[in-house]
Amino acid sequence: MLKLLITGVWVCSVTLGAVYFSVQHASAPPVSEADAERRANEEYVPGDLITIPAIGDGGVRGYFLTKLSFSARKDKLKTLDVPLKNALTDALYDTLVGERIIDVTQQKSFELQAFKDMVKDGINRNLHGEVIWEVYVEQLEFLTKDDVTRIANSTDTREKPVPLVDRNGTVANDHPPGKAGGSTGGH
Repeated sequence: MLKLLITGVWVCSVTLGAVYFSVQHASAPPVSEADAERRANEEYVPGDLITIPAIGDGGVRGYFLTKLSFSARKDKLKTLDVPLKNALTDALYDTLVGERIIDVTQQKSFELQAFKDMVKDGINRNLHGEVIWEVYVEQLEFLTKDDVTRIANSTDTREKPVPLVDRNGTVANDHPPGKAGGSTGGH
């Protein structure tokens, strides 16, 4: 009888200890005051699917299909003179077409994080201040001119663009906050 009582107390102790430690580790990590303030001033800006021509060798070599979303400062968004979507699209074209960020012939030198940083810096430069905090690359794919022609003349609609893979083997597939995945919209 005493063994049964001791076994029962031991099982209860182990169970309570396990529950206590699992609750401790499952709780949200503490958020610093600076992070809390930043999140209060942060706004998620969903992007549209845009097509950007890749120009080289005296003509169009192909097209980038990209969907970028952003984390932006609420206070700076209010001071923009033009609608945000228009400003972002203009800044993206200036950054991605004006500067030669991605060279498809040198895909081994492409790095996704450097691409995000260049896009962020280019957009902030065009918007005259630090408006964008973070860039989410939901989709980044490339179609050559031959691919476009083949798809346009094909009855097989299952053909898809080729996703760009950076030198570390990373494929752009960010999931912005508040989004469960999947992409919609387009240009």
